[in-house]
Amino acid sequence: IAFAGAPFTVASYLLEGRPTRTWVRTKALMATDPGLWHELADKLADMAIASLRSQVTAGAAAVQLFDSWVGTLSPPDYERFVLPASTKVLAGVADLGVPRIHFGTNTAELLGLMASAGAEVVGVDWRTPLDVARDRVPAGTALQGNLDPALVVAGWEATKPAAHDVLERGADPRGGHIFNLGHGVMPETDPEVLEKLVAQVHAH
Repeated sequence: IAFAGAPFTVASYLLEGRPTRTWVRTKALMATDPGLWHELADKLADMAIASLRSQVTAGAAAVQLFDSWVGTLSPPDYERFVLPASTKVLAGVADLGVPRIHFGTNTAELLGLMASAGAEVVGVDWRTPLDVARDRVPAGTALQGNLDPALVVAGWEATKPAAHDVLERGADPRGGHIFNLGHGVMPETDPEVLEKLVAQVHAH
């Protein structure tokens, strides 16, 4: 899977310069100099397109655009400041003929807008049940997710029923489902639990 950071998330790293819970500098630029913000986002979109295209040329079978921090925005701000650049990235790889996945965290209120950016698949973190997410995206849009990675750390007895719940909620005829964690694998995760999880998904 080809990987690229979405323009908003990459811009937030550039502007904040450190980990943040407020994204004050990023939001301030949007509010005070929207022209400069859009110029920056557009340049980052071009870089993401170039990176994703090179990865597909090298053999990647799908692309995933990660907007890890976009959940900090309201839907109106997302639509104004983020959607154009994300749409540009996804359109810029459309001709490659590989599935496009669009993922963010804390995006329950943004899922419909994220789907409108053009990807075939929208990633859902663990905060939003898949059946709820399904109602927020157009029919035909696949969902990816969304087991809480902390439960995998907690062990198999915690993982098994939660994974079953994800699989059941994801089984909706309005669109496909790619089973995944709701975010990355935590470093302390026991690989044996992951092996059991993969077997459970395949058996299901």
